Amino acid sequence: MLADEEQEEDFQRFLRRMDDITDLVQGLNSTDPAVKEKAIAETEKRLHDQETSKEEESKTTVNRTVINTRASVKDMANAEAVNTDGFLAILEQDAKERAKQRKRNEHLANALKGKGNDAFRKGDYVIAIQRYTEGLEKLKDKQELYTNRAQAYLKIHEYEKAIGDCEWALKSRQCYEKILQIDPQKESLFKDCMNEVNLEEKRTQDEERAMSEVQSGKLATLFIKELLQKLDRPDQNILYYTGGIRLLTGAVKDCTEQTLFRTNNGFSILKDNEIVRRGFCAERKNTAEVDLSVSLLVLWQAVCAGNEENQRLLLTHPDVNAQLPKLLSSGVSEIQKETLALISLYLENENGRRLLVRHQDLTKWLQILMTFVNSTDARASSAMNILSDLTEEERFRTQCRVMLSTGVLPLFTHLMTSAKLVNQAALARCIGIMGNLCADVVIRMQMAECKECWQACLKLVDEYFDVSTPKYQECLFAVLGLIMNLLLESNVIIQYFAVDISGRCMSLLRDKDERIVTRAIGVLSRILPASSSATEEVVKRGVVKKMIKFLKAGGQITSNYGIKTLSICTRSNRQAQEDLVKSDKRFNVLLKLLDSENEMIVGNAAFCLGQCLVVPGAATSLLNSNVVMILLKHAGGDATRPLVQKNAAIALGKLCVAEPRHIFQLRKLNGLAILNSSMKYVHSI
Repeated sequence: MLADEEQEEDFQRFLRRMDDITDLVQGLNSTDPAVKEKAIAETEKRLHDQETSKEEESKTTVNRTVINTRASVKDMANAEAVNTDGFLAILEQDAKERAKQRKRNEHLANALKGKGNDAFRKGDYVIAIQRYTEGLEKLKDKQELYTNRAQAYLKIHEYEKAIGDCEWALKSRQCYEKILQIDPQKESLFKDCMNEVNLEEKRTQDEERAMSEVQSGKLATLFIKELLQKLDRPDQNILYYTGGIRLLTGAVKDCTEQTLFRTNNGFSILKDNEIVRRGFCAERKNTAEVDLSVSLLVLWQAVCAGNEENQRLLLTHPDVNAQLPKLLSSGVSEIQKETLALISLYLENENGRRLLVRHQDLTKWLQILMTFVNSTDARASSAMNILSDLTEEERFRTQCRVMLSTGVLPLFTHLMTSAKLVNQAALARCIGIMGNLCADVVIRMQMAECKECWQACLKLVDEYFDVSTPKYQECLFAVLGLIMNLLLESNVIIQYFAVDISGRCMSLLRDKDERIVTRAIGVLSRILPASSSATEEVVKRGVVKKMIKFLKAGGQITSNYGIKTLSICTRSNRQAQEDLVKSDKRFNVLLKLLDSENEMIVGNAAFCLGQCLVVPGAATSLLNSNVVMILLKHAGGDATRPLVQKNAAIALGKLCVAEPRHIFQLRKLNGLAILNSSMKYVHSI
């Protein structure tokens, strides 16, 4: 702990020196003669003090770690009247008193930090800032109070003040790494601070560049200001404002115009102009209000494209924030199209996505965007792109839970049952997005318990046999993926539909699309453990022979699903065991799988082999093979999956019990000890 404290103190001194040096450098570079002269004098004084300090340091042998360097002249005069030992005793006592006082102050500062943290967690950032500030009054060098206060400032968008508390980031990027070395747990906070600092730097640079172009008399910059002044005129016809907004959009060509739009209060068009505001916020818009709204949306795209500061200002505007979901649900295609385009701008980078999920209530967005599957134009694709990007954000996934059962699932099941009538390309993407959302355990559980959802999936599969278009094929591919994800759950509804689901998959094994066949096998591998009745049905329909056929063709994903399906079927079904012995003469397929580098495949192959050795003659057919050596290698190996070793040991034991002549081969390979250890597994079965 002492080493950490000393490192922290060194770091704080480093920061203070950086502040002082930066101020001096700025003064020396100043164009103001008075400021520059003052900086020169201060620099000379510091150099003189430094030389004096070095001379004094070379003359004294006193232990300076206990000296009160801030002692007054009177204290020093009194100190001269006592002997050296007494002088040191006084200084040591003074240091102890100061240490006690610091300890008291640190206790108070920690208490205030705790109160600040409580307020922060409750969302009362103003109170949090007050408590952190009070703590700093008690202990000015307590680093976490600065960083905590900076985070609170960020929450209320007081970026200048946040930067003031994180000034180290502007002065030296190496400080960031130093902070993380001292306290790695604050990585997320400091990344946020760094991000805000970078955005602030860019904003400042953009505004300085824009001001320079204004001063140079560039016509485009003057045009922006003139247009905004004209749009500020009150009580004009709505068409006047629409026309002005379109002219303004055409004038915004690059970052300079975007910045001038912001610095000349361009976002106040909506706030301060009642006619514009009323038209934009009208629930039922007439033609003129629709044109106005579309023009505003296009303007905001122009001023926000690649400009994160403008994106923030727009999204935090109360009217825009409230209207976005309404505009998406408006039913007016042009408004929806431009709203989707505006939202897409925010999803082009991480900061934009964070702005969107931070400032928007997204609980209804999954439901709203899903309705665009009914669209036959580009809106459907745009909506699915937005949904796909949003699913990467944890906060969006969490908010999706709220409306899932009441709003999303009824709509989703309706879309799947109407697959022939909707935009099938968009539906395929929508189903894939819902499958991705199943990574959230709560969402997956709700969907897996929805009977209507399973019925809709089955209906879509059934209709595939009548509709063979490529777009519908994509829908089927997506729904099989969704089913596979839902089957990570286990419930009575899944058991109820198990026979129907496995039956559909057996029919799909004849499909010409290899992707669909692979996913159908994957569904079988996950649905069969839920129902012995489903297993019996697929065995009767020749699933073993079909799996052997696919396993011969190869492919790791197909092999993984196929051998798992076989292991489930042969586990307790005698017909499946006999079918495998007939279909895989001399177990050539299983022996090949036992040589796989995939331990999951090896484990299931060993299990299948062990199950099938109860069939008369099966063990004898393996006498001239290298099966003993293969099983011995896996049983005595160091596989990361214990079941691989166990299944191989069981198969080895069953092999020698069914056909004792295999023991001779085992003896040659010095494997009797492993056989003995495996017999306990055989007898326990």
